[in-house]
Amino acid sequence: MAVKPAEQAKFEFSVPVVVIGAGACGLTAALSLAEQGVDVLVLERDEHPTGSTSLSAGLIPAAGTRLQREKGIEDSAAQFAADISAKAHGQNDPVVVRAVAEASGPTVDWLIDVQKLDLHLVEGFRYPGHSQLRMHGPRSQSGADLEGMLLTAAGSAGVDIITSASVEDLYADGQGRISAVGFRRPDGSMEIVGCDAVILACNGFGGNPDKLRQYIPEMAEAEYFGHTSNTGDALDWGVALGAQTRDLGAYQGHGSVSTPHGSLLTWAVITLGGIQVNQNAERFADEMQGYSEHAQEVLRQPGKVAWDIYDARCEEPALAFQDYKELVAMGGVRQAGSVAELAAVTGLPQAALERTLRVVETCVRGEAADEYGRDFTGNIPLAPPYRAAKVTGALFHTQGGLAIDSSARVLKADGQPLPNLYAGGGAARGFCGPAAFGYLSGNGLLSAVVLGRIAALSFLTTQHLISTSRNKK
Repeated sequence: MAVKPAEQAKFEFSVPVVVIGAGACGLTAALSLAEQGVDVLVLERDEHPTGSTSLSAGLIPAAGTRLQREKGIEDSAAQFAADISAKAHGQNDPVVVRAVAEASGPTVDWLIDVQKLDLHLVEGFRYPGHSQLRMHGPRSQSGADLEGMLLTAAGSAGVDIITSASVEDLYADGQGRISAVGFRRPDGSMEIVGCDAVILACNGFGGNPDKLRQYIPEMAEAEYFGHTSNTGDALDWGVALGAQTRDLGAYQGHGSVSTPHGSLLTWAVITLGGIQVNQNAERFADEMQGYSEHAQEVLRQPGKVAWDIYDARCEEPALAFQDYKELVAMGGVRQAGSVAELAAVTGLPQAALERTLRVVETCVRGEAADEYGRDFTGNIPLAPPYRAAKVTGALFHTQGGLAIDSSARVLKADGQPLPNLYAGGGAARGFCGPAAFGYLSGNGLLSAVVLGRIAALSFLTTQHLISTSRNKK
């Protein structure tokens, strides 16, 4: 990956905008541009676009949406921004957070009403850190289905997507203004396309072991549940252009990836009263601190594994997730009619398991405070039939990246924006501060979808192709 002098770029055609990456960020940006009649070219490394979007649950948090209002949910951008900042202990960029929170509702409404994506509001439980029900996604709660919907919309809009196109070079002048992009075809040939602007939508560096060891050493050996093509290309190009980077130690982990099946087990089973125990049948942390930071807690346990213990009531919302259905079909969820049977099917020591469940029940009933600080208010004691699944901690994607402003423009070391470079999703600095503790559920797709749209609208405004007032809608 390199940035080369602009005068070296020889190309026969050009487009106003090149988008690098055909995940949720890139496709949302492309749809926003195409809607205004702007030619856009999306370059995707893979033969079939999947990326981190397809590996997610496909849930986008947004405040003040039409679907929320129809359900009588009173939410606001200010409340959402407060939740994001609280989770990150105030260690994120308040200006960018506010801009993203304000754009989240209109963006999801636009995806549903204009782009005709079949998204619904997830009900029944709130994800940790969210003060309202605000997760929107496919009814299957599958990221692959979200990606499919976006690709269908892009096809209908006439968006040009070139797959198997591995971008290697950006061509820029001495001021960092990009004039062309070079990409390699599967046969080894190189092509160069001219452009007026570039939107980096190619995620972070979770698939780059060297960068993980440098920036996130505690997760360098963890199972990586992201896309292997996330090698930090955006970071390298940005740095070469003089961009500043922020929060490179931040990431989204997950403390509930089934093993050995490698399937995500939704945190909903924990939110509704489930617990995690280690191989000694002992709890080891407050499960409600958040599934991201809980990944490290699981990895510290014997064998780097834990057991999710829950019941049929907790399982109900999980049955809506495609990943969970597949896990059940693979035999990754054990069932038991009693604690003794639960111990037998998991191999956990029965006496210790009985003791742990007994202590948890006293906390749920309000008769004792949890030694790990978990607030069990609103939970119901676990009861047979029980469910159990063996899990480990995993890295999903990095959350640090190129510093941006509220218009998704990449910033130089002096704080001024580069002339025509934008970033969203994992390519940009996220909202969770310097570490995993700040990850609020859905931050990844929030950054991808909303910053993708903000970047596109920012370009349109800069080029006087759209009014500033529309940009704020």
